[in-house]
Amino acid sequence: MKKVLLILVALTLILNSVFAQDSKMIENSVEDTVAVLDTDSALLRKKVVDEDLSDLFSDKIDSATSTWFVKNAFRSDSVEVSLIDSYPKNIPDSVYIRRLQETEQVIDLSYNPAVLSFIKMYTERKRDQVERMIGLSEYYFPMFEQILDKYNLPLELKYLPIIESALDPIATSSAGALGLWQFMYGTAKMLNMEITSFVEERRDPLKSSETAAIYLKKLFGIYNDWHLAIAAYNCGPGNVDRAIKRSGGKTNYWDIYYLLPRETRGYVPLFVAATYVMNFYGEHNLMPRIPAMPTNVDTIMVNNYLHFDQIAANLNIEKEHLKALNPMYKRGVIPASEKKPYPVVLPHQKAFEFIEKDTAVFAYERDKYFPNNTLVNPTEKSSGKFAPADIDGKAKIVYTVKAGDTVGGISKKYKVRESDLAYWNNIRKNMIRTGQKLAIYVPEKNKPKQEKTPVKTDNSAQTAATTAVAVKQDSTAIVEFEIYTVKKGDNVGSIAQKYDGVTGDDIIQLNNIRNVRGLSVGQKLKIPRKS
Repeated sequence: MKKVLLILVALTLILNSVFAQDSKMIENSVEDTVAVLDTDSALLRKKVVDEDLSDLFSDKIDSATSTWFVKNAFRSDSVEVSLIDSYPKNIPDSVYIRRLQETEQVIDLSYNPAVLSFIKMYTERKRDQVERMIGLSEYYFPMFEQILDKYNLPLELKYLPIIESALDPIATSSAGALGLWQFMYGTAKMLNMEITSFVEERRDPLKSSETAAIYLKKLFGIYNDWHLAIAAYNCGPGNVDRAIKRSGGKTNYWDIYYLLPRETRGYVPLFVAATYVMNFYGEHNLMPRIPAMPTNVDTIMVNNYLHFDQIAANLNIEKEHLKALNPMYKRGVIPASEKKPYPVVLPHQKAFEFIEKDTAVFAYERDKYFPNNTLVNPTEKSSGKFAPADIDGKAKIVYTVKAGDTVGGISKKYKVRESDLAYWNNIRKNMIRTGQKLAIYVPEKNKPKQEKTPVKTDNSAQTAATTAVAVKQDSTAIVEFEIYTVKKGDNVGSIAQKYDGVTGDDIIQLNNIRNVRGLSVGQKLKIPRKS
């Protein structure tokens, strides 16, 4: 009996030893796995609240509120500057939290130092710009709310154009996004927005708002979470999906925060801050600056060509007001017809006058503006903006860039303008790279022939910026980059915004920058090329 007991004790000790070894092996295996994935794991362990990203959006606000539109909407002789030097500072966190809780409806308004940094940017450093946006909101917010309500969306989404465009309908980003809701050309065409030589629906407050509502509803349908939907609106569903996958399937925005592109990390906190400031600006001694342009307006549908000059001359309305109310017409021309009417937005009283005088308005110097009743040679260009060729009814060719190719050579081969090719593909400074896919739109009848014709390469052509290819010594991966020369006023964040898919962190790591505030004018920086 004793022998049996001794045997059992021995077996128990042996099994415990084995389990202990297995447990240790499992722990080591987990540690090895974590070591392999140390980047993502480190990011997941980081706290959201230790980051101030206001520098990313500071310049964007400045540029958006200094455009032609804003300068004409707010005139120094018609608007009393209401900036107040005295305003509350060092407000306790508890006050911000209470106010956000009072405001919160459908979308969670989380509070952390990232949010606080943007609140301070709005209420302390950008007071002039914020007062302009508050004034413009009186005109735009009712429009946004009506459309959001139509699609049963949270009305708080009306604050997105605050951070997208500072409520400037003609705002244009460095990447080519345009309008109140900042649609890229490709996204706009995918969503069936009209972009022609005369009409730019990305600049149409009503059309772009309706398209944004449809897109946001689609994104919410994908994620069932408004923070993720808003993040995807900024960086695209692909980036959000990758962050979720890298996190191991987490679907809370704050859990995947550091796995998102840097600009997108600031996007949701900035949305919370914009919501806060538009509800509590009075508590910070911010006063609305009322725009000089008319805000009590009516919309009339017209079914014949009409020029802004014809309206201005007959209704005694300033042309700048017409442009501000109708920013979707690039050349001051409404290309309406019986088959396709277009809207014209007019001040309320002028709308009645237009109805009474419509025959005289359309007839005014008709031959001057529309010779032979055609749109040929419009008398006014698009305020210096490039008008891309219309791609409706054309065939799409996807061309893969080869060594020695240039924008000029490809354009000649397909018989398209260089400016159109650059616009369709967001090409800057004629920079293209080997292997890059380019979308080209040609007449349907020309597609078979042009697909077979090789592009003539010009090896002597050099682009304005230097392109280089570096091979990592520890792998076979190739990293492409171009060289950027630092200009006065540049910082890492503003430089990153000039390049699609590039973050400030990318530039810092590629250039081994230790002091982000120590950039010098003329300094050369490597900028990674991203697909």
